[in-house]
Amino acid sequence: MKTTVLAGILSLVMTFGFAPTASAQCSGEPDWPEDGEQKAKATESLVLLNDNKKSGMFKQAIPPLNWLITNTPALTKNIYIYAADVYDGLAKKETDAAKKAKYADSLVAIYDLRLQHTPCGEEASIVNRKALAAYIYYINSDKAKDLLKFMDEAFEKNGANIMDGTLIPYMQTIQVNYIKEKTLTDEQVIERYDKITEIIDKKIAEAQAAGKPIDRYQNYQNQVDDIFISLNIPMDCNRIKEKLEPRFRSNPKDVSLAKQIFRQMLLGKCTDDPLWLEAGEVLVEAEPDFAIMKNLGIRYIAQDNTAKAEEILKRALGVAPDKSDKADVLMLLGQIESKKGNNVAARDYFRQVIAADGRKEAYEKIGDLYFNSFDACKEEDNQADDRRVFLIAFDYYQKAGESRKMQQAKQQFPSKEELFLKNYQAGAPVRVGCWINEATTWRTRD
Repeated sequence: MKTTVLAGILSLVMTFGFAPTASAQCSGEPDWPEDGEQKAKATESLVLLNDNKKSGMFKQAIPPLNWLITNTPALTKNIYIYAADVYDGLAKKETDAAKKAKYADSLVAIYDLRLQHTPCGEEASIVNRKALAAYIYYINSDKAKDLLKFMDEAFEKNGANIMDGTLIPYMQTIQVNYIKEKTLTDEQVIERYDKITEIIDKKIAEAQAAGKPIDRYQNYQNQVDDIFISLNIPMDCNRIKEKLEPRFRSNPKDVSLAKQIFRQMLLGKCTDDPLWLEAGEVLVEAEPDFAIMKNLGIRYIAQDNTAKAEEILKRALGVAPDKSDKADVLMLLGQIESKKGNNVAARDYFRQVIAADGRKEAYEKIGDLYFNSFDACKEEDNQADDRRVFLIAFDYYQKAGESRKMQQAKQQFPSKEELFLKNYQAGAPVRVGCWINEATTWRTRD
């Protein structure tokens, strides 16, 4: 095909003005010309365009397409719907890089022509489709800068109504323009990242309100976060506070803003800042989220704020997605009780962990409680009886597969002589009293 034909659509874009035609047909039914000869030609051209498009004869579709755009550009929006398929088909089949690029440019131009002549109140959707069409061919080309403009316009016009399939391509377009084209500053990337995450948040809220699953939106957010993190943009804690904290103080119930603060400070490792915790509290109050509650609980534990940690972790139990997640929280609650010296309560939590998913770490934690109970449980009547706590601690370390701690416990077993003095027999059953109240067997360290 001659170059003049390849560039035909592009030149046509420059021929017509951008004012929408009042007679544009938006229902799909053509607004036929009054002139009989021209109507016949338009009818023939539209049929040829559609038939060739359906048959995959894309090059044969171009002459009738060019006639329609030149002579009856506002005949029907179907001209541009068919044309987009034609040029997309040509671009996908073409192996010559230069020709493929021209077909891609013509594809983009088709969307501009549709906006000029048959917008039909669908401007936002058309701009969105244009950006997605350009993405396929521009993302790895020298047109990445143009693609960014198309994507920016699509998100500006559509907001939370942007097509789901545009979310990841937009972030990838940002990535290319930041790393390869170097057309974006750190701040400009962060602004666009915030825009995407805000839209995903709105889509999640809408899905939840409609009782629909949100897994795919969470997956989108994870992918967006992964790309953003890969850019290694420094998330300065002071910058985040200077930019976002005043807005948060003036509107502390703004969930969308709280999400921005929470994510950015998490990425910037600013989780020691009270602002991060405050933002997290706003989030879980409005939308109980297990992962956020768990993270907040861990941070409160690190700050020795056990009261807040317990409060939020117990709430997290109620929204834990599965047994493993529930066990994670129970482990944390057990550790809090252990730190407070509430051995019975701690053991109860660790036993619940074992019941939930059987994890060995819980056996180890119970072993630690028993091992460290020597001073609390010793009666100082004889060494054999006082050392029973190490026998039961050994049993739990064994269940946990902790050989090092098993050896430490064994070193504290009573000696043969201490058993002999009390007329106890190795291998005989024995009950460990105190708060422990469990059975084990006599053994010696030597």
